[in-house]
Amino acid sequence: MNAPTQNAWLETVADEAEDQAAQKAKALKIERETHKLEKRLCRQVGQAISEFNMIEEGDRIMVCMSGGKDSYGMLDILLKMKARAPVDFELIAVNLDQKQPGFPAEILPAYLKNMGVPFHIETQDTYSIVKDKIPEGKTMCSLCSRLRRGILYKVAGQLKCNKLALGHHRDDMLQTFFLNMFFGGKLKGMPPKLLSDNGEFMVIRPLAHVAEADLSRWAEHRQFPIIPCTLCGSQQNLQRVQIGNMIRDWQKKFPGRIENMFSALQNVVPSHLMDANLHDFKNLKITGLANEDGDKAFDDESFEAPNVMASLQGVQVVKL
Repeated sequence: MNAPTQNAWLETVADEAEDQAAQKAKALKIERETHKLEKRLCRQVGQAISEFNMIEEGDRIMVCMSGGKDSYGMLDILLKMKARAPVDFELIAVNLDQKQPGFPAEILPAYLKNMGVPFHIETQDTYSIVKDKIPEGKTMCSLCSRLRRGILYKVAGQLKCNKLALGHHRDDMLQTFFLNMFFGGKLKGMPPKLLSDNGEFMVIRPLAHVAEADLSRWAEHRQFPIIPCTLCGSQQNLQRVQIGNMIRDWQKKFPGRIENMFSALQNVVPSHLMDANLHDFKNLKITGLANEDGDKAFDDESFEAPNVMASLQGVQVVKL
């Protein structure tokens, strides 16, 4: 067997150097994209807070933590915003342990202690109630949601919080809009800010402008200890799951559709719908004056294609 030549040794060293350079370049690229992602998340959360006046001086905000990627991401970004905010406010993380079988109750307290975040764990066995009241195979969401909401309002009062922050994102809002339209016969979505149904608290959704895909990437980067939902996450035939699949399929076939639909939620024209409570059709009078928003009944409908690149500016997919 011939001994390796000097050139062979040199080629091996050169190959290793190239591999190291390529790995370093890849790591730098991932670092740059992660920095862009963090800036985008902070900018979008800041936009929602400013646009809808979500957070004010002296607020004590209960951050509702489920253990999923969305609530982890919301808390993480709110902590970053708090450090540089122009107003002083408090955050307290709250998790409702619903006594689901196998629920890892130690994960969230350990994470929050490590982060130095004030927190409260409320333990209430809503799981047994839901399983007892809802027949096997039926959707549990409605009852579970009502029970959870009542408990969280009670806890918010005990903790002297005036606002509750929920981790719903842009995709959740679109799904809710279509759920109400398809199954409820209403043009109704999920507002970024509203009064609680008991009138005692303000409910805010700081992730209103944030895409779910960005939250998934952020959760992967931050390595959040995700807790799966075994109560409702196993119900794969939920209407919300079907709607989510439909929207994602649209986005694949027609890039930019999600951005355009979300924009539509912020550009409502009541005079071109059919709700007489929002527009006074009965007393509409002929004015003889040109109206920019008037009906063009005999014109063909034309729509400008969404500016996808503008809405996705700064987004780049990086394979890890």
